[in-house]
Amino acid sequence: MRQAQPRIGLKQKFMSIKFGTDGWRAVIADTFTFENLERVAQATADYWKRHRVKGTVRHIIVGYDRRFLSEEFAQRTAEVLAANGFQVTLSDRPVPTPAVSWWVKASKAIGGVMITASHNPPIFNGFKLKAHYGGSASTKLCQGVEALLGKTRVKNVSLAIATRSGKVKVKDLHPRYFTALKKLVDFELIANSKLRFAHEALFGVGAGCFDQLLAGTTCRVTTLNGQHDSNFGGINPEPIEKNYARSQAYLKKHPHDICLVTDGDADRIGGMDGRGNLLTTHQLISLLLRHFVRNRRGTGKIAKALTTTSMVDKFCAAHGLQVIETGVGFKHIAVEQIKGGVLLGVEESGSIGFPGHVPERDGILSGLMLLEMLATEKKPVGKLLSELEKEFGPHRYARIDTAFPLDKRTDLMRYCAKNPPAKLNGSSVVDVRTFDGIKYVAEDSSWLILRGSGTEPILRIYAESSSGPAVQKLLKLGRKLTTQV
Repeated sequence: MRQAQPRIGLKQKFMSIKFGTDGWRAVIADTFTFENLERVAQATADYWKRHRVKGTVRHIIVGYDRRFLSEEFAQRTAEVLAANGFQVTLSDRPVPTPAVSWWVKASKAIGGVMITASHNPPIFNGFKLKAHYGGSASTKLCQGVEALLGKTRVKNVSLAIATRSGKVKVKDLHPRYFTALKKLVDFELIANSKLRFAHEALFGVGAGCFDQLLAGTTCRVTTLNGQHDSNFGGINPEPIEKNYARSQAYLKKHPHDICLVTDGDADRIGGMDGRGNLLTTHQLISLLLRHFVRNRRGTGKIAKALTTTSMVDKFCAAHGLQVIETGVGFKHIAVEQIKGGVLLGVEESGSIGFPGHVPERDGILSGLMLLEMLATEKKPVGKLLSELEKEFGPHRYARIDTAFPLDKRTDLMRYCAKNPPAKLNGSSVVDVRTFDGIKYVAEDSSWLILRGSGTEPILRIYAESSSGPAVQKLLKLGRKLTTQV
């Protein structure tokens, strides 16, 4: 067994490792180095050795995405974990994050690690922690790991020795995960639907998943931008319209029934209609909610992040469903899912969690559910959206990010909480929510949110109203508020 040697300047390097919502992300070769990765992996091992969870075994699942050196980072992580006495299952290829989460719960593992920076630019990589329940790690777990950085010397064993001894098992994580997904949808209905759909993979790990899942069925899948490119074709692998240019051009010439979009690690969903017109994440969420209630006859609570469309609230009010509003970050929704009784957990980012599955967002399962919806309705997706808007009104949304000093954020939030605007575009403000930034809600259901990034000097301004111009007015008001301190 080899051990890493201490180096000069460790304290400074430890201070540069900062955990975010569910793990650590940083720029490759700057802070995200093999040396720092080993320290994080050692701290993770130390934490799980000290905090054993009843009913779990000393087993950790490790997966990785398509980013530069992700496979090598995952292998190094497995080496450190194995050297610390854990049984490790290591993916043999890039894999969706929700597959790792599913394996954690199915294996009764103490946890999982996914090497990914999700939708961040290609220069980033990350170390996502998954808890024993098969979902994003809690703040307590992340802070616990961060607190143990540098407390013990890094242990390490070569992958070759670890695999020969059986401490690390390398395997394809896709087949059992796919089998589980098929049981959560009406797969026979989808298989016989003759749907012709496209999948914009954004060069991420979702590429090929729908092809494999629907092989041998009547569905026809066209995978777009599915090649392995660690530079993601020069874009950020995030399911937003500015990254859809290639696929939009293709769909205009080659119409399909729908185009599903998955992000870099395939835990989020986006979309377009069959001709390349944008389907916002809010629209997809509303469509799936409608499908679960009207077609699947589902009941239960809806957990939604506060930045998610108010169409969800209107639909739930019409059907007698309770809405639980959470802070941003799927870990908050996962808490509600673990409690039980949640029909859907949804976030503006395209993160959707489903009943009967792990408390985790899943872009692949979200795509299958949308296919099930189309197979059930036998109507174009545009027609379904028109029906929703006819019943609940149009909902338009936008977000901007603006630089804002971290040292002034507290003062701004305090000012905004104490000095809410009387109206939003002429509609009286009826509620001010302060549990994650500031959210103003108007009588007509328009809203404006100001909240800071968890790690950067950036302020995010979100708005929803009945039209594009109305949304832009709200964003302008948001910008004006930032000048008050």
